[in-house]
Amino acid sequence: MPLALNSDVFITCAVTGSGATQDRSPHVPRSPREIADSAIAAAQAGAAVVHCHVRDPQTGEPSRDPVLYRELTEHIRASNTDVVLNLTTGMGGDLVFGDAEEPLPLVAGTDMVGASERMLPIAQCLPEICTLDCGTMNFAEADYVMTNTPGMLRAMGAQIAALEVQAEIEVFDTGHLWFAKQLTEEAVLPEPALVQLCMGVPWGAPNDLNTLLAMVNNIPQGWHWSAFSLGGHQLPYVAAAVLAGGNVRVGLEDNLFLSRGQLTTNAELVERAVAIIQSLGSRVLTPAEVRSKLGLSKRSPR
Repeated sequence: MPLALNSDVFITCAVTGSGATQDRSPHVPRSPREIADSAIAAAQAGAAVVHCHVRDPQTGEPSRDPVLYRELTEHIRASNTDVVLNLTTGMGGDLVFGDAEEPLPLVAGTDMVGASERMLPIAQCLPEICTLDCGTMNFAEADYVMTNTPGMLRAMGAQIAALEVQAEIEVFDTGHLWFAKQLTEEAVLPEPALVQLCMGVPWGAPNDLNTLLAMVNNIPQGWHWSAFSLGGHQLPYVAAAVLAGGNVRVGLEDNLFLSRGQLTTNAELVERAVAIIQSLGSRVLTPAEVRSKLGLSKRSPR
C-alpha cells in the first residue's frame, strides 16, 4: 500500500475510559466536572472531538449512570470551548466468568443490560457522536468477555440512527469491520460510516503495521476513520494513522505517559499529537470543520 497521507486531520481525545487507571495517575479525572474540565483542556489544546466515559466520583470505578453523563455534558456545553462530544455506549456489555472448571455462575464485574438501557445516556444527552463496539472478544484481563452480539448491535445501531447521532464504530479486530459493513448493507446504520481502529488491545488486532494496513485496506471508500494504539505505541500511531490516510486518537483512556516514566495530561497528549501532525505537513481540523466533514449538528439534551 502506498503512502496516502491525510492532509486534513482531526484529533479525538479519549479522556478517561473505563479501565482500572484511576489510581495509577493523579491526572486521570473521576468526577463529571473533572472529566469535563479535562475534555475542555484537550479541546483548547487542539482536539476537535472528546470521547467520554464517566466514573463514580468517589471510587473512580466506571459507571453508566445517566445522571453523571448529563452533568458531564452540561458542563462541557456551558463552557466557551467548542468541541464535538462523543459519548460511549460500551458499558453494560461485560461478562466475567468463573474459573475454567466452573465458569458459571458469572462473578463480580459482570454488568450485562439491554440495548435501550445502554443507550440511555445517548438518548438523554444527544451528543454528536457515540461509540458502538462492533463485536465480542476476550478482553485484556482474566476471563472478561466484552459482549456485543449481532442482535444487540443491530438494536443499538438502529437506536443511534433514529436519534440522528453519528455512530463511531469501534473495530477491535477484522471480523468487527466485516460486521460494520454488514450493518450498513442492512441499512441499520447510514453511510458513510465512521470507524475507530482500536489496535493492540488484548486479545484483538495486534498493533503491528501490517495488521493496521490490512484493516485500512478493508474500509470502504468514502468512510471516515481514525486509529490508535495503547501505552508507548499511542504517539507513534499518530504518525502511522496520518500516513495511512486517517485521523488520530490520543488520551488517558489508552496511555498515561508522554515519555517513559513521565505521567501526562490529556492536554499534553493532544499538544504532542498536534506537533506530530504538523511536522508531517498536515493540518489539524477544528470542531466546526469536523461537523461539516461528518455532517454533524449540535443539539440540546432532552
